[in-house]
Amino acid sequence: MASESTTITVPGPDGPREVRVSSPGRVVWPEAGLTKLDLANYLVAVGEAFVTANGNRPVSLQRYSGTIEGDMFFSKNPPKGAPDYVRSVMVTYPSGRSHPQLVIDEPAAAVWAAQMNTVVFHPWASKADNPDNPNQLRIDLDPQPGTDFADAIPAAQELRKVLDEAGLTAFIKTSGNRGLHVYAPIEPKHEFLEVRHAVIAAGRELERRMPDKVTTAWWKEERGTRIFVDFNQANRDRTIAGAYSPRAVPQAQVSCPLRWDELEDADPAKYTIRTVPERLEKSGDPWATMHDAPGNIDVLLQWWERDVKDGQGEMPFPPEFPKMPGEPMRVQPSRARKPEE
Repeated sequence: MASESTTITVPGPDGPREVRVSSPGRVVWPEAGLTKLDLANYLVAVGEAFVTANGNRPVSLQRYSGTIEGDMFFSKNPPKGAPDYVRSVMVTYPSGRSHPQLVIDEPAAAVWAAQMNTVVFHPWASKADNPDNPNQLRIDLDPQPGTDFADAIPAAQELRKVLDEAGLTAFIKTSGNRGLHVYAPIEPKHEFLEVRHAVIAAGRELERRMPDKVTTAWWKEERGTRIFVDFNQANRDRTIAGAYSPRAVPQAQVSCPLRWDELEDADPAKYTIRTVPERLEKSGDPWATMHDAPGNIDVLLQWWERDVKDGQGEMPFPPEFPKMPGEPMRVQPSRARKPEE
């Protein structure tokens, strides 16, 4: 017996497309009672803003075999049978291996990804036509145990000042969970490693200003009850959920762009696939003009060099990365061999 399906019309730059959605009634978010069709309709409703934020970038798809409580896996290259309006771009991973990776160019491609059981979209910080040079500086403010979203707010506000002093314009969004993501548009003329160094420099400056509230410590045992500046999300092939992407959390929260004057009273629980379309229609997209005037990371790189001279050098890389030049040992401090007394 054929499975139930429906077809939805998706507006796009080349006119509307008809996208088939199989098993539209399948529940994706059990606690919220939201279905695969609800997800597809959400992506149609926010389609223009979603593509503005995430389009023309290599993207990883976070997919589920059933509900968000079931098995999860990532797809990077387009699955077999992808429609002709879904393309890929060749990218190079930290291992040095190259492989085609999917690109979202229009709302129909996002809806098709939802048909393929995608819930979360993870775009690169670089564009598909220049994948080696990020055009976004991204800083992930991650609340550690004992802290929460409210603790990330003052950190984000101070980080905005740090970036402004470095000549960059900061944009803010909820992570869709407990944290905040701060972005700054940059000229795509630096490699990922240099952008990572710029992020570390900004994080260290923020930590100096808020030492009891913020940390750049890579090892969890050293972070305490502070907001962690996750600098390793700035690496090649390391991504965070895109703007307007749903998250795999019980109430179907969205990683939602905000105006800075909204941040103080923001509640991430309010931004869901049920509420964000109306918000977008009424208030517009706070990130619509993000890339109108990109900055550069020259000042942050000067700060990086200053810190290196002061003895603050390279930081640990993620475990799946090859050993990098100047990197300290990837051993948590409590397990490091102590010098003999």
